[in-house]
Formats: sequence, C-alpha cells, structure tokens
Amino acid sequence: MSPRGKQLNGLLTQQKMLRAAVALFLESGYEKTTTAKIAKAAGMTQSSFFRAFASKEALLLELVRRMFGGQFALAEQHSGIEDPVLLYAVETSLQLHIAELTEPLRELYVVGYSLPTTSAYIYQSMAGRLQSIFGKYMPDLELKDFYEMEIASASIMRGFMAMPCDVYFTMEAKISRFLECSLKLYDVPQEQRKGVIAAVLQMDLRRMAEGIIQKTVAQAEEGFAALPALKK
Repeated sequence: MSPRGKQLNGLLTQQKMLRAAVALFLESGYEKTTTAKIAKAAGMTQSSFFRAFASKEALLLELVRRMFGGQFALAEQHSGIEDPVLLYAVETSLQLHIAELTEPLRELYVVGYSLPTTSAYIYQSMAGRLQSIFGKYMPDLELKDFYEMEIASASIMRGFMAMPCDVYFTMEAKISRFLECSLKLYDVPQEQRKGVIAAVLQMDLRRMAEGIIQKTVAQAEEGFAALPALKK
C-alpha cells in the first residue's frame, strides 16, 4: 500500500472509532465505554483501535479538539451576540446546560476537565481567548497569567458541572453563581456582571444546548469535518 493509501486508511479508522465512541459515550458515559466496545461498535478489532489511538484518553483528546471550538462557534452563531463578555457567559452557561442534559454527558464533561491531556488542552485553548475578552479589565496581565487563571476558572466549571441540579440548586442558581464567580475572577465590574447574568438567564439555553449536541452527533455521523488532505 502506498504512503497515501496508508494515511487514508489510518484516517478512516480514526473517524470510525470517533463516530462509535461518540454514540457510546452519550449512551453509557466515559468510564463504562471500553476500547473493546468502541472497536466492536466501529466494526473493527481492538488492535485496530490501538493503531488509531494510543489510549481511550487519546481518543477523548481528539474528540475534545474537534468539539471544543466548534461548540463555541455554534453558540456564537445561534446567539448572534457581539459583546465578548456576554458571549463568554453564554458559552460557559451552555456547557453547564449540556452537562445537565444526561448523566453520561455530565460524566463526559467532568472527565474532559479532569484528565491531564484534555484539561491541558482546554487551558491552552482558552488562555488567548480569555486575554482578548478580559484583558481590558486586567491590562497588566500577560498570556501566561490568563493561562493560570483559566486553571482556576476551569476548576470552578468542573465543580459546578459535577453537582447535579435539584429543587434547591436550580439551573438558574447554578448559572448565576458560576457567572458571578468567574466574571468576578476576571475583574468584570459588579454592575456589568449583574447585567450579563440577567441577560443570560432570559435566554432559552436548554434549547440551544440540545441543538449543539444534536449538531455534534450529526457531525460525528458524517465523519466530523471533511478531511482536507483527502480532497486534494
């Protein structure tokens, strides 16, 4: 087989494994989904899995890479918001909503914020974004400072995701408390924090969250984004 043929075969194997993993993660969660189950659902052998990914965590990292920016883009597209602080509030609130949709989704998101490789990817991906959003409130801080602060805000996010809502700790309370903590961390003025939180609570975020997950599943079934290397 030619080098290009091997590359094509390897990429297609990865796509099949990712597609199978998404379905299993949504049904059973991360911990109960084994590499053997993923391979079987993909119609392949377990050895094929380890030729495509070094581990289940490596597969999750690839999934996070594909989903992370895409979910933020979908949030921006559906909300039509231009204010970066409000958009940040909507995006993070949507993650809280998504984690509340099902227990497998909650576990998947909490794991994503917990494992070494996936959490490091999130910190690195968010650092520059946070600097562009909140840099005007903290002009003396550098990129590395926002990286360190993202470790703190991501820990807050993980904690709120892990705690299910109930009759006392409602979704409205969860979002309000999370946004108050995170926006205060980034020195957003109190009156602006209040306005942002009020605006977020008026939105139908559950519907948007369900739409994002449906889009993610559809992308997985289609093989995520088309592979540019295969189009040439």
